[in-house]
Amino acid sequence: MSSPSSPSPSSSLLSPRRILAALAAVAVLVPLTACGGGGDDKGDEAGEGGTTELTVLAASSLTDVFKAAGKAYEKEHPDTKVNFSFAGSQQLAAQVEQGAPADALVTADTTTMEGLGGETGEPDVIAKNRLVIATGEGNPKKVESLKDLTDSKLKVVLAAPEVPVGRYSKQVLDAEKLKVEPVSRETNVRQVLSKVELGEADAGIVYQTDAATAPKKVDAVTIPDGQNAIASYPAATLKGSEHREEAAAFVKWLKTPTAQKLLREAGFQKP
Repeated sequence: MSSPSSPSPSSSLLSPRRILAALAAVAVLVPLTACGGGGDDKGDEAGEGGTTELTVLAASSLTDVFKAAGKAYEKEHPDTKVNFSFAGSQQLAAQVEQGAPADALVTADTTTMEGLGGETGEPDVIAKNRLVIATGEGNPKKVESLKDLTDSKLKVVLAAPEVPVGRYSKQVLDAEKLKVEPVSRETNVRQVLSKVELGEADAGIVYQTDAATAPKKVDAVTIPDGQNAIASYPAATLKGSEHREEAAAFVKWLKTPTAQKLLREAGFQKP
């Protein structure tokens, strides 16, 4: 099921959306080299040893699998080091709009990527995902369906509607005509998962791959296909990249058998 189209952003630079985007960019911008692919430092840019350093902005739900992918890529391409910056897709988009130095972008939905058409190369979907309901280990509140999330006694946490997983969650709940009052709305899927892991919420809607990262802390309640939404993950180079050729090589590599095997093992579906 395709994600719903977002309304066109206002052209006013002082619109609430623009102000929020700028604030998000400031909040998220950190030294991008702090989230490396796992290899040893090999010099900056094409400096020491002729190594090129790539910065890849990636959706939070890709955190674990991309760390593994970064190591695999560096092993196959010893002349390239991959650094990742993980955040909610809407925050990554804000970074791009504010001119953050980066080489490639991978979002958790096509809507966010399409909104950056002037900033990216041609995107290519590298994987898909689906939603589940995350509950505490053993599912102590006996949550069995989306309808159970409407129980006022249940502490439910959702992602904000600006976040891809929050938009998908709203889509599936609206389709079933279910009204859920969450105790909080988070800025990325990992924050939703964390609330459930820590017992601060009884349940939350996350991607199945995120629930799979904490099998001893949360249970995953399946959402039937007819009620679910499929998330697509497009990857693209950034036109502002100083390493367009190397960035394109990394984006292309994400569709290779090696990368796809890592994604399948992490629970992602075929593109």
